[in-house]
Amino acid sequence: MDPVALVFYAAICAILSLFAPQLGGRVTRLAVGAGVGVLAAAVLPLLRTTLLGG
Repeated sequence: MDPVALVFYAAICAILSLFAPQLGGRVTRLAVGAGVGVLAAAVLPLLRTTLLGG
């Protein structure tokens, strides 16, 4: 995994973990985590292109 992706996903996971206890039960946390993961994976290429030029 390249360093940009590693740092990006680490930051997303860290931010999500701050809110995890307030999200409810296991199923809710799992659904939110999956949704955030999909969103993060979709946004990373756009951010990389915008900020780093490819």
